[in-house]
Amino acid sequence: MTTLKERLHADVVSHMKDGNKVALTTVRNVLGEIETREKSGKTPVVLDDTQVTALLQKEAAKRRDTARIYAEAGQDQRSAAEIAEAEVIEEYLPKALTSAEVEAIVDEVIAGLKADGVELGPRQLGSVMKPVTARVAGRFDGKAVSELVRQRLGLG
Repeated sequence: MTTLKERLHADVVSHMKDGNKVALTTVRNVLGEIETREKSGKTPVVLDDTQVTALLQKEAAKRRDTARIYAEAGQDQRSAAEIAEAEVIEEYLPKALTSAEVEAIVDEVIAGLKADGVELGPRQLGSVMKPVTARVAGRFDGKAVSELVRQRLGLG
């Protein structure tokens, strides 16, 4: 199984062959960002797929924000270019989960904890959030997941 980073490197070649300049430039920029992140600390690290996914989400969000700013300033061409780049990046992200799917995951985790005899209350928020976050990882808004878990635990 190839890693996300390997897939990005392979796609640089295919985008070159296809003559897809937007995708080529975007993927190269993202790879540059990954390399910068890997070399930026005191000791070099290698990002795993989860970390690369998080970086891709930030890059896509950055481009969407920039596109919105350009659109508000009447720079429609620049806005469209940013959206095109965001769409290229989003192709590498895992398929987003629906609200119903996330609710099912939260309910399943809560049921599992109850079955193990865990009394659920405010102090068990972390006990629920940790497995839910691991399963949802990058496929649904974290803040919305937290609110859902709090709601299910009767905390707000």
